[in-house]
Amino acid sequence: MDFKDKRVLVTGAAGAIGKGVAEGFCKAGARVFVTDIDRKGLDSTVEETGAQGECQGLAADVTKESQVKAVVEGASKFFNGRIDILVNVAGIIGSCPIEEMTEEVWDNMFAVNCKGTFFFIKNVVPLMKRHKYGRIINFSSKSGKTGSALLSHYSSAKAAIIGLTQSLAYELADFGITVNCLCPGITESTGVWSTVSAGYVKGMGLPIEEVVKKFTAKVPLKRLAKVEDVVAVTMFLASKGAAYMTGQAINVTGGREMH
Repeated sequence: MDFKDKRVLVTGAAGAIGKGVAEGFCKAGARVFVTDIDRKGLDSTVEETGAQGECQGLAADVTKESQVKAVVEGASKFFNGRIDILVNVAGIIGSCPIEEMTEEVWDNMFAVNCKGTFFFIKNVVPLMKRHKYGRIINFSSKSGKTGSALLSHYSSAKAAIIGLTQSLAYELADFGITVNCLCPGITESTGVWSTVSAGYVKGMGLPIEEVVKKFTAKVPLKRLAKVEDVVAVTMFLASKGAAYMTGQAINVTGGREMH
């Protein structure tokens, strides 16, 4: 896929998937601007991704609209007033029984996963409308389609991302903007997998190898997702080949999720 002359903004770029997405677009010829709350991790992404092409970044808390605006303004300046592709990867996960969940924990889950996505779309869409073109790719989850035990707040927030995606697909279609989202399953080398697997190791007293077997036993393709699997679908949704796709929630689960 050729993204020469395309301008891409990626959130959550200090994490494995966000970093992989940034690198993938850079290698395909795009100019990339990245953000994350983890300044050290973000600097590493900018340095490594910059070796593949043009990349700049600015650290920010996605739950603060003033900081989101600063990122969008920085990206717009870097891109000479245009953002073609927005990839909202930023998100968090947590595990908690519903009766032990505090209001603060619930609110923070929605703030990072939903409000952050909302803030970036709100501030990027005017630039896309001006040029009558845009590709917005949001990140939901397999748990956004079929809820997961102990992840009620996470599953709820990720389900909300699907609803947001579908609503905006209708709202923005007349402006040449498509809006889709990914619903990955458990992905190797990510913070989500580290959190989930650590919980199972502790809660069930199983070694990590047995935890992996339990998860992959439910997957028709008999393995966890790889970062490159998720990156490939992300880039497809931003490509010319996906020009007639909007409002879709695409599973990247090895067949674990089929609706």
